[in-house]
Amino acid sequence: MPCAKRGSLLGEAEVATLAELVQGEDPLSMGGWRNRFERAFAQLVGARYAMTATSGTVALELAIQLLDLEPGDEVIATPQTYQATVMPLLDREVTVRFCDIDPTTLNIAPAAVEALITPRTKALVLVHYGGCPAEMDEIMAVARRHGILVVEDCAHALGADYRGRRPGSLADVGCFSFQNAKNITTLGEGGMVTFDRDDWAVRLERLRGNDVDAEFEPEERIDPDEPLVLPWMKYSAAVYSDRVTRIRRAGTNATMSEAAAAVGLTQLGRLDTLQGTRRSVAARLDAVLRRYAWVRPQQAPAHSTHAYHLYTCFADSRGLRDQLLLALDRRGVEIQLRYFPQHLTPEWRHRGHGRGECPVAESMWFDQHLNLPCHPGLRPSQVDYLVEALDESLAEVQAMAEGTAAPTPGAALAAG
Repeated sequence: MPCAKRGSLLGEAEVATLAELVQGEDPLSMGGWRNRFERAFAQLVGARYAMTATSGTVALELAIQLLDLEPGDEVIATPQTYQATVMPLLDREVTVRFCDIDPTTLNIAPAAVEALITPRTKALVLVHYGGCPAEMDEIMAVARRHGILVVEDCAHALGADYRGRRPGSLADVGCFSFQNAKNITTLGEGGMVTFDRDDWAVRLERLRGNDVDAEFEPEERIDPDEPLVLPWMKYSAAVYSDRVTRIRRAGTNATMSEAAAAVGLTQLGRLDTLQGTRRSVAARLDAVLRRYAWVRPQQAPAHSTHAYHLYTCFADSRGLRDQLLLALDRRGVEIQLRYFPQHLTPEWRHRGHGRGECPVAESMWFDQHLNLPCHPGLRPSQVDYLVEALDESLAEVQAMAEGTAAPTPGAALAAG
């Protein structure tokens, strides 16, 4: 029973779109498909700007660059995420303060944020873990009181909803991933940055387009007698009439290909269907868990809608969790636990972090945390088997804990 090798499904619609692109005469880079994908994505999310990148990791790197972090600044970050969320901070001479999480959602806990703020705090980086939206109103209220910029990693959250709004429009800047396992894909890799600021749009266009992120001021033309034969060309003499007063960073080529953007636009049109499949699988898994008092699912608050990039549940103790893992493994259910607490990884321990820094995150990972397969690539027969295997495994572990015969499994399968 596989975890998501492909988090989305590609079919005839995507093939037709690619055929249209390949057989046409439009460019394969920086063309109309990318523009259409960005406009549609911005409209869906509710952001003024949506700008593509080559991956979710690159999107995060670009977003962090927009924060203008200086040596000595402090950044608050979640430990419960994939390493790419916080990896760009390793390149900067900043202090990272990992913030503990809520044990119900695994998202950064708003109450814990305020306690970490100092006069040097410049930014906050969070994730909507598994597709469950963080409590953004509370977090943004704290951030605004202290003048802190907020980055929301939305790699899991496409298709989620928070109080009638979409992740990607809830903070200062949002980052999405369209990697192979995500809720939609752009041919295996891709990313998006969303925000509302006009000045950031200018800077990000330069950063992703092999240009320099810098501050300029007008200056006399190098050769005032040289005619501007083609003044609209990038390398006409007009380009050299500005003087750089500050270089923030050299840009890079983060251009999403037209093929990737075309597939992304097509996938975006199928998002509701793909999300419906995820929620259907999640509902059947929830039904099984309700039969056992010692396990519980991650649940979005009543005012939010879960995107179910990951299906996460929790056992009451490490012994029960580990026994459940083994029982599922014996039945061929592939388990990938996501993610190891970032403050305990070698690179962040090298930067001075360690055990005891985020006790809730540590307890959830080592003692309770479990992820189950939940994605559109599961065939109906596989979903049936997953539900049955989960029910049988839970019954087996409960019987072992009670020292009794296993309760009769299968009721949840029949109900599904």
